[in-house]
Amino acid sequence: MMNLRSAIAVFSIFFLSIGAKAQYTMHKMITVGYEYQNQSFGEVGGKLLFLKNDDVIYRLGASALMGSTHSKFAIMPKLQADVLLNFQKDVDFYHSYYFLMGAEGTNKYIAPKIGVSLFGMLDLTGGYAFPIGDARLNGKEMKGLNINFTLNIPTVFIHDMFK
Repeated sequence: MMNLRSAIAVFSIFFLSIGAKAQYTMHKMITVGYEYQNQSFGEVGGKLLFLKNDDVIYRLGASALMGSTHSKFAIMPKLQADVLLNFQKDVDFYHSYYFLMGAEGTNKYIAPKIGVSLFGMLDLTGGYAFPIGDARLNGKEMKGLNINFTLNIPTVFIHDMFK
């Protein structure tokens, strides 16, 4: 449990120091997706996106993973931090893809991940989950291959749809 607290503290200090600078803008997003972590989970949550320019983007998110383990419905809270990188210059259609590096943590595991993101809205990532102590979800160990497919919808789009 101490490792999770340490990881959350490091990510919080890092992202709060970034957010404290006036040059960064922040955008809110709603997140829906699919995650495979020794079984299938649906994901619903939100993210904050911090950017100064389109080359490097920082994201901080919280969501709930929902699925069935050993025929019992389970919900796990998830925190995540991502850095999206694209150093193409003079691109006409903004940046179409980003390389993504990050980490996610639940009360059962911590998983570093890498992947790609289309327009910063559609993410495909993979990584490896390391369990926190003896934590199990309905008797099932949460370690091993971690695959995520996530759609990040900016709240500005939702607001503009209903104008």
